[in-house]
Amino acid sequence: MQFLSDNTATACPEILAALAAANRGRVHSYGEDEWTQRLDKMFSALFDIEVRSFAVATGTAANSLGLATLAPPYGAIFAHQEAHIETDECGAPAFFSGGAQLALVPGEHGRLSPEGFARALADHPSVNVGLHSVQPAALSLTQMTELGTVYRAADLKQLCELAHGRGLKVQMDGARFANAVAHLNCHPADITWRAGIDVLSFGATKNGALGAEAVVFFDPALVRDFELRRKRAGHLFSKSRFIAAQLVGYLENDLWLRNARRTNGLAQRLAKAAGASLLHPVEGNELFLALGVERREALRAQGFEFYDWGPPHRGEARLVVCWDQPEAEVDALAGALARL
Repeated sequence: MQFLSDNTATACPEILAALAAANRGRVHSYGEDEWTQRLDKMFSALFDIEVRSFAVATGTAANSLGLATLAPPYGAIFAHQEAHIETDECGAPAFFSGGAQLALVPGEHGRLSPEGFARALADHPSVNVGLHSVQPAALSLTQMTELGTVYRAADLKQLCELAHGRGLKVQMDGARFANAVAHLNCHPADITWRAGIDVLSFGATKNGALGAEAVVFFDPALVRDFELRRKRAGHLFSKSRFIAAQLVGYLENDLWLRNARRTNGLAQRLAKAAGASLLHPVEGNELFLALGVERREALRAQGFEFYDWGPPHRGEARLVVCWDQPEAEVDALAGALARL
């Protein structure tokens, strides 16, 4: 019974159907197909504002290419110390930007606070040594965070105002953006452009797609630079209809939100069973538990698969609910957690 990662899940039938529908006849390439052409209209309707959107194959490409449009080689990108761009992307933001560095900031439960970000800006070396240091260029926020929590709209607005006040642009890593919207029960615009987000990595792979992400620009002035960077990085696909068709199927009939609501609901059942073992609030489809080594291994002995979180001797674990998780497995894990 796997609770390893939402990357282990199957592809949604609706997305497979969208791919099958796109797999007919010969169409124009490199984004000139009807599916790619539909994406701007679909995302504009979703966010209630005119946007430009671009399909790529991976979250790392979405984040790093998006950030590269915001940060020059001598730039500093502020992010939480456990952000995915720091812990799991192998230096990709520096690679795609030509050298920009991450300026890491602590924050409770995976979130940056406005106060903590303000201190980080004030304490950054560029304030004291000027041109001898990398220059503040961008803020990257993860929604939902790497620790399974979400930012409220008011906090996002404060963070974006601080960033914009210093001339920084703001990028959002939305690999699990759907889970955040489902938890907050808000309009997607409320936690993006209305709060001050300039560029969004809109995730689909973890929530039912085979391999498709979108980079959504709320600031059209940034688009031309991104188009060239995407081509140079090898993420302008010749048969782009097959990436775009996944996103079309994902957005149609609110599939993205239905899947997220289901996984969030199942995770809440597990959170209730886990009780005091929870390390962080459960606001999406991830749970982080302090079990101790003995109880953690007892859970594994019952057939549950999950990853250790942090050094193995700490006895902490991360469990992730997938969009296609059988309810019987959730019930079994809830029972096991309650017994522990």
